[in-house]
Amino acid sequence: MKLNRHSRMATVAAIGALSLTLAACGSDNAVEDDAAGSTPDAEQASTLSGQLEGAGASSQESAMQAWIAGFQSQNPDVSVAYDPVGSGGGRTQFLEGGTQFAGSDAALKDDELAQAADRCVSGEVAELPLYISPIAVIFSLDGIDSLNMSPATVAGIFDQKITNWNAPEIAAENPDVTLPDLAITPVNRSDESGTTENFTEYLAATAPEAWPHEASGDWPVAGGQSAQGTSGVVQTVTDGQGTIGYADASKAGSLGTVAIKVGDEYVPYSPEAAAAVVDASPRAEGRPEASLVVELDRTTTEPGAYPLVLVSYSLACTEYESSEDATLVKAFYSYIASEEGQQAAAEAAGSAPISDELRTEALAVIEAIA
Repeated sequence: MKLNRHSRMATVAAIGALSLTLAACGSDNAVEDDAAGSTPDAEQASTLSGQLEGAGASSQESAMQAWIAGFQSQNPDVSVAYDPVGSGGGRTQFLEGGTQFAGSDAALKDDELAQAADRCVSGEVAELPLYISPIAVIFSLDGIDSLNMSPATVAGIFDQKITNWNAPEIAAENPDVTLPDLAITPVNRSDESGTTENFTEYLAATAPEAWPHEASGDWPVAGGQSAQGTSGVVQTVTDGQGTIGYADASKAGSLGTVAIKVGDEYVPYSPEAAAAVVDASPRAEGRPEASLVVELDRTTTEPGAYPLVLVSYSLACTEYESSEDATLVKAFYSYIASEEGQQAAAEAAGSAPISDELRTEALAVIEAIA
């Protein structure tokens, strides 16, 4: 049976209430579930101690640094570490039991969900969309800060069919820009990447004739340049001239960026434009109750929407073998989902804070961790 969004919320909330009644682990430090998404008070926080290990999406790195700093300031006896090894590596470490939590820019695949059923004792995996950010198409061209491009133009560049910066396709969309007669050097991720999966999913959905490849976390086109992680791609684009890549917008820095065509307008990236797409998109069906995976509408023509968006999931188990692990993960994720935590990420990484409705859903899942 498939549940709609509201019935899923009710079910998860009921599970959370039952778990808190029957299981003492974590209940002493539970976050008060209110509209503000408040975090534990100082007296409760001071009782926490232990170590949390996480790994995963490099897109979350700036936000994670802010989350760890904010959480540890309230809980000085807790040590939290996060290795931005990439989504694929983070999922592997988490599913093999090497970390208590993980970050992934892509939802778990069917075989990974089966593996999670074993890893999470008698519980299930939680996939919480707590980091929402645009993916920026970044480039390095002297004297040019921004360009307009349709999905077909972006796809043609990264499929290496459009090979020069003054190509007719680019010139037609940027009549007021003097484009150089310079070869284009596309830069992609060398590692399995959720950012890559989101980017290729966008190209496949919006420009299928220009992008004849399936969505994948592994880059499907040979040639060009490649680099490890978000920071590697950004550095490679920065060090070149005529280079173009894709990265979490928090890392775009002073590089040039592309406004992508949505309907009849060109929309630059922004947290607000990314959040508009997420809030308008439905939940994926047929997943575990604690999985709040979003089925993004990449082909939207909604004015002001930016569909090249990355939703990065915070992965956890709803049940751990260790009560200490359950308590610490529960407290840390409650902070991440709170208004305070989301604002910290917005300030550090330029991400879009989640809506109050999504926060309510996420906190219901977090409360069920035991």
